Amino acid sequence: MRIVWVLALALSGTAGAEFPGAQSDYHGFARHDFAVDGRNAIVVAPKAVAAGKPWIWRAEFFDHRPEADLALLGKGFHLAYIDVGNTFGCPEAMGHWAVFYTTLTEQYGFSKKPALEGLSRGGLYVYNWAAAHPDKVGCIYGDNPVCDFKSWPGGKGKGPGSPDDWKKLIQDYKFGAEANALAYAKNPIDNLKPLADAKIPLIHVCGDADEVVPFEENTVILKARYEQLGGSLTLIVKKGFKHHPHGLDDPAPVVDFIVKHAAK
Repeated sequence: MRIVWVLALALSGTAGAEFPGAQSDYHGFARHDFAVDGRNAIVVAPKAVAAGKPWIWRAEFFDHRPEADLALLGKGFHLAYIDVGNTFGCPEAMGHWAVFYTTLTEQYGFSKKPALEGLSRGGLYVYNWAAAHPDKVGCIYGDNPVCDFKSWPGGKGKGPGSPDDWKKLIQDYKFGAEANALAYAKNPIDNLKPLADAKIPLIHVCGDADEVVPFEENTVILKARYEQLGGSLTLIVKKGFKHHPHGLDDPAPVVDFIVKHAAK
């Protein structure tokens, strides 16, 4: 009876009451903190749930420049996040993501095709998920996203990289040695065909003077390769902007894009 009751609540259009754990206020919305697969998870509920229970899945840096997230909450989207540590979208992180996705879609009736949000290193998570599960993605929003870990944290291009993060990435992916990381053929820029075949729409917001995650080594390459495969990437360039600040003061272009594609 408990399972039936939870599912009935999830499908009824009521917001928030079905989630376990502590509840608190998040910019005027109900935030729920609870554990999934041994990891801390957050779900923020809209005040009125949109048809089909759409959701935005943020990969990293919860609550950093949340303008788009808040606007989507106002349009009936749930906001979801699972903390898998600073693990660069590695296979173990994707395993936790799989459990979280199943929990939200099967237990709580969320849409089978969330919008994925990859800010900075969050790009590795959203693109790795999409390449492995192209049928489980509505669209991708990248904000100065890492699309090639050789660029960041590897620092093998024009940017300085992050030596400590690079060592940790090699450990998290179980590469054993840097040479194996450099030879890896499934960075986002290399692994776009599953997304193109599934016709997943992409939108990136990027500073063209990004000194941390160089624009030319990441989004520029990804866009060219994705379009060559027949995919579509909408690009909003912030001329003269560096890696920070992220986001748009007026997130309407991103929000409109996500709302449009979440309805498909």
